[in-house]
Amino acid sequence: MAEWIERMIEEGGYLALAIVMFLENVFPPIPSEVVMPLAGYHAQAGDLSLAGVIVAGSAGAFLGALFWYWIGRMIGPRRMRAFVGRHGRWLAMTCADFDGARKWFDRYGGPAVFLGRLAPTVRTLISIPAGIVRMPFWTFAAFTFVGATIWTAALAWAGYLLGSQRDLIDAWLNPVANIALAIGLVIYVWRVFTIRPDADCGPEDETARP
Repeated sequence: MAEWIERMIEEGGYLALAIVMFLENVFPPIPSEVVMPLAGYHAQAGDLSLAGVIVAGSAGAFLGALFWYWIGRMIGPRRMRAFVGRHGRWLAMTCADFDGARKWFDRYGGPAVFLGRLAPTVRTLISIPAGIVRMPFWTFAAFTFVGATIWTAALAWAGYLLGSQRDLIDAWLNPVANIALAIGLVIYVWRVFTIRPDADCGPEDETARP
């Protein structure tokens, strides 16, 4: 995966970086923990500027977050709860999980989006509940933009500082990407086979507010 990401950045520059970071947010198995340090390395090598890398990476991450926000907003809470009731096992989620997450999100809102953008895996998923509970767009956009910029800048800076140690970067990037994919798959499979769907779960429940 690291080789493909690096080839994209080398051939497409800032636009390719923005596209890869957009895809990273739409398809979580592409880890930003690999993308941005590689881009930072190319900035250190003089192929790109560090500022341009941060801007392009942040823009891609921001647009990817907006994609899932609008998906969640179109679904809405009632339809989502009904969907969880029918297909919760394959989502690795029960209606109780959904209700608890929704109450927590209603309470913490914007700060949850900001902190979520700084956490692996959660970084992508946090946009969906924001859309489902219909968080005001500009509130979501502001917290997402700040969180995404901090995250991408930190990773790019790390790659920039390690640029002189390219062999070290190559040695750990691919294993990190593969380990992240394996851990995500194991957790998902474990949830699918151990989850117990709710006996009564649907939009008619009183917890499913309009």
